[in-house]
Amino acid sequence: MKKKLSLLISLSLVAMLLLTGCGSGNSNKKGENVFRVGLEAGYPPFNWTQMNDSNGGVKIDGSAEYAGGYDVEIAKKIADGLGKELVIVKTEWDGLVPALTSGKIDAIIAGMSPTAERKQTIDFSNNYYKSQLVMVVKNGGQYTNAKTLADFNGAKVTGQLNTFHYSVIEQIQGVKKLEAMDNFPAMRVALESGVIDAYVSEKPEAVSAQTANSKFKMIELEDGFVTNPEDTETAVGIKKGSELTSKINEILSGISQEEQTEIMSNAIKNQPAAQ
Repeated sequence: MKKKLSLLISLSLVAMLLLTGCGSGNSNKKGENVFRVGLEAGYPPFNWTQMNDSNGGVKIDGSAEYAGGYDVEIAKKIADGLGKELVIVKTEWDGLVPALTSGKIDAIIAGMSPTAERKQTIDFSNNYYKSQLVMVVKNGGQYTNAKTLADFNGAKVTGQLNTFHYSVIEQIQGVKKLEAMDNFPAMRVALESGVIDAYVSEKPEAVSAQTANSKFKMIELEDGFVTNPEDTETAVGIKKGSELTSKINEILSGISQEEQTEIMSNAIKNQPAAQ
């Protein structure tokens, strides 16, 4: 009886080892064949969170939710070009660069500008979108007819934390620069409730805001902010020295300006109303 019991235990151990070995093999294979992209899924029309796969939404890793938007469509094209499966890793804005440098993600595709400060830590691809800075105000409010920075003298203005959007606010003479906010949904709530008078954004987000909610209005400034060209570009963040950089640049070169415009227009049209 003891011999039979020992034999059964031995066979069980062998089976467990075999299964573990198979599992590890599959995991490694999967790891080599996925393209893990980090984004905050809260910056429409570049990226947002939705509840299903409509309009090309991609399931967020470890979640029942999906991500959609311009960045997701660009990420799909890059993943296809690399011959890999796209995996979306939803990450807070401040956590994107650390996630990249630690190897949690392979790239940042999140409407990020390739600023000189960020280039000290990570590399960037060629740009995949170029925009301009604008202001978002309450439609029908005090600043609805503003045209220049001077018109925002005395206004309560903010921008997203750790972005150049927030740093340029100081160019407005007499402005009341409020504390930076974590994300754009929070700024939209603050604007609608009157906590702020305006926030600084890029044109696609501003168009998205007024499209989603008629209470918002985008102000394209006649005498606008002074910025570096790289500040209004959007590029893929990649780990320093990665071989992915040249591969991604090759794929991006195949996306024409006309196609970029079309993808962005569709993203603005397809964004969930709640965003």
